[in-house]
Amino acid sequence: MKTNKIFISALALTGVFAMMTSCSKDSSSSLPPIGGYNSASEVSASALKAYWPLDGNGKESISATNPSATVGATYVTGVKGQALSLADGYLDFPSIAALSTSSGSITVSCWAKLYNTKLVAGGESHISEIFNISGSTPGNGYIGVLGETHNLTTVDTIQVKGHFETKKDDGTQAGGDAVNQTKMEQWMIDDNANPANLIKHAAFANKVAGQWAHIVYVYDGAAGKNTLWVNGVKISNPVWEVRNNGLPLPLVYATTTHPTIGARSNFIAGLAAGDTWNKAMTGQIDEIRVWDKALVQSDINALYELELAGR
Repeated sequence: MKTNKIFISALALTGVFAMMTSCSKDSSSSLPPIGGYNSASEVSASALKAYWPLDGNGKESISATNPSATVGATYVTGVKGQALSLADGYLDFPSIAALSTSSGSITVSCWAKLYNTKLVAGGESHISEIFNISGSTPGNGYIGVLGETHNLTTVDTIQVKGHFETKKDDGTQAGGDAVNQTKMEQWMIDDNANPANLIKHAAFANKVAGQWAHIVYVYDGAAGKNTLWVNGVKISNPVWEVRNNGLPLPLVYATTTHPTIGARSNFIAGLAAGDTWNKAMTGQIDEIRVWDKALVQSDINALYELELAGR
């Protein structure tokens, strides 16, 4: 009788231990959603046109397109897995069909670690394209995200910018940019003092040079508006966000697109010799995604939090 009691107690303890172990495994393998998503790949998945994980190679994963040229590129530990590290380098790609058509809007997101190379006030400003989509003729591109030293001279500061080019209904060229002004300059203060200017300049300091930053550029063709976000916060100067007086201004791409990472297409083609500011990138890039729509703030915030958590 005593032996049976011991046996039954042992079975009970074994069952409790098994339940505790099972619960522990379930809790560690099931994380709560962020913004309604379990991973970054779920964020507006139906509109995702291109994705570069940059995990040890430059392949665009949706189309399985490899770079046609690789210069100054190695791979290091990134935000998620590995990341592309460029030393005056770039990746050049052939046309990707999914990027040759547009709904009129676009969102580009990436992680980047940029470096300010202008440490003297009178030094030369450099512009390094993080990601660019241009047409078959090399140029500044139809859409791009870049880092610029501008007038900044501290090692942890760099100006982030997104730019677009398109055509209006009458066939004329139109373009513009969303810019992060890291400080209020006198001409901005003067503009704000003018009561006729209803939209005011604002400075959004972002000390992002030399450290990983999540950068998102959104172009909303239906509203003729472009905005720039860093680490889930909108940082673009409001004065330059609305274009075409707020009327629709959809992006119109060339039928053949030319994506590049780390440099503008005209630099890669050797057509920018006179533009000493136009440089290949020195820095690191990770997790480039391109959507055929304008992401809303909640999705931008979710994407940032998910990728920051390695999801």
